[in-house]
Amino acid sequence: MLEEPLLMTPHCSRRHALRLLTGTALWAAGQTLAAPSKPAGRLPLPLVQPSTFPAVPVPGAVQPLAPGTRPTAALPRLSLPELPELHRCEYAGNGRMEAAHAVLLVNEDDATHARALHLAHDAVTKTFAARPSLAEVAVSVYRAQGYQGFGGVAPLLTASVPVARLGGFLDTALSESARYERLWLNPDAVPPEQLEPSRELERAPVFVGSVAGLAAQRVKQLAAQLVGGTHGGLLFHGRVLGGPAAALSFDDAPHPIYAPLLLDTLKRARVHATFFCIGRNARAYPYYVQDIAADGHEVGNHTYHHVRLTGLPMDTVEDELRRCNEVLRGITGKPVRFFRPPGGRYSPQTLEIARARGLVTTFWTDDPADFNNPGQKVLESRLAGHLRQGGIVLLHDNVLESLRVLPQFVAYAQRQGVELDTVGELAGLESGSA
Repeated sequence: MLEEPLLMTPHCSRRHALRLLTGTALWAAGQTLAAPSKPAGRLPLPLVQPSTFPAVPVPGAVQPLAPGTRPTAALPRLSLPELPELHRCEYAGNGRMEAAHAVLLVNEDDATHARALHLAHDAVTKTFAARPSLAEVAVSVYRAQGYQGFGGVAPLLTASVPVARLGGFLDTALSESARYERLWLNPDAVPPEQLEPSRELERAPVFVGSVAGLAAQRVKQLAAQLVGGTHGGLLFHGRVLGGPAAALSFDDAPHPIYAPLLLDTLKRARVHATFFCIGRNARAYPYYVQDIAADGHEVGNHTYHHVRLTGLPMDTVEDELRRCNEVLRGITGKPVRFFRPPGGRYSPQTLEIARARGLVTTFWTDDPADFNNPGQKVLESRLAGHLRQGGIVLLHDNVLESLRVLPQFVAYAQRQGVELDTVGELAGLESGSA
């Protein structure tokens, strides 16, 4: 049960906010302004950190393990008989439905779309047979040579098969693959060059620039906390007037096991959220992005390869944002309005490029560190302690603890009179507008 800390609703005019900002001389000197007083139980807002803020490297491509945290429990696996190409088949549930993901590896001389589709038919059939309670099965077929796990070199084929669509999927031949819209065939005959993804956890916004630039960013952050809204292409905090609301956001989408579970959870909770998608994930699993948009959620840019942008050449940064935008717009038919830099690291150059593409660089007020697997009780307490009008909640789309806590958190927010919605709604900007 979520504890209910005392919540404070800001009521201040812009003139009063600007008067408060005159006390920021210490920040301009590169020092940290004392955190504002807060009611008991309220956790402090994150402060923009300098580039010396240490990164926390995250090994692996699934659940990271950072210092001082505990590992996540391994997902249960299914054995599929007489399928030597099977690498693994895992499943998970949200308490109301279960979904599975089968990963198959084929040798280079067998890496054709026809062979991959045949194996996908076999794997999906056997997965449903092995666990009849499954509501949906995803399958990803990779080339064995160069396989790097989820988030590495793109699969040869992917598909998503709800149990009600099993017959239609099995009847789909390669020559008529377009008939089954939840099937993706990789058009690249040769895997393109990949950038190494960042495994850094988003813990605080990190500004890479001068001391004066950092001071200016902290002033903008304080202004946003006092008066809310978008300032100079930045969104630190949503509006503080015009109704009690907070944004719910998920990073790193989409993921083939968790996407249907998370969307089902949000639908039952009757809330909408913003999904900051990694372009390469969206490209390989476009039907999940279509599901996100069809359910009324918002799609945001989280770069194409999930790379740390600071330190990269400007043309590479431009390419990362452009490619992700193009993939997402090609799937949803809508322009992308919001961008979240991986690891929270940004610089004047990344802000300039994002603004040129019409993107609002979006941070958060509430990061309960769900990727650190702190335990359900700790996660509940952190979510409750950060909840505030105009707040922006940061979660990740492939964390079981978040899935399990989400219904209670939504109910808690409702009891506090805080409506959870998309970043666009909170900022007063529609994601589909030009």
